[in-house]
Amino acid sequence: MRLVFMGTPEFAVLSLSALLDAGHEVSLVVTRPDRPAGRGRFMTTPPVKTRALQRGLSVLQPEKVREPGFLDALRRARPETIVVVAYGKILPREVLDLPEKGCLNLHASLLPKFRGASPVAWAVLAGESRTGVCAM
Repeated sequence: MRLVFMGTPEFAVLSLSALLDAGHEVSLVVTRPDRPAGRGRFMTTPPVKTRALQRGLSVLQPEKVREPGFLDALRRARPETIVVVAYGKILPREVLDLPEKGCLNLHASLLPKFRGASPVAWAVLAGESRTGVCAM
């Protein structure tokens, strides 16, 4: 299946690798922009970008999902499905309606608990002894 993959942190790298290893064609990887991080404020590359480049994939790093050209780039990728894993942005309807077979989102919690950002950290802070992943 031809996919666009959207994700940023290390958590998302396993999903990207699994899709590639299963033989899916990832026509485009969308991840957050490189950012300064740490005490030295060194430019840091998102883990998903690093893996995508290692695998020879095209990478797009829009600052905003509504920026000019982003939707056109997605259209050119011709995804049957968009897979989203910890991307960190709410996607507009135009993006969600683009792939012919729809979108799949993986969230790192047992929803509705710990919806939103950093669900694993919130589960640990809440003293949860068990959590999981939801697909929607």
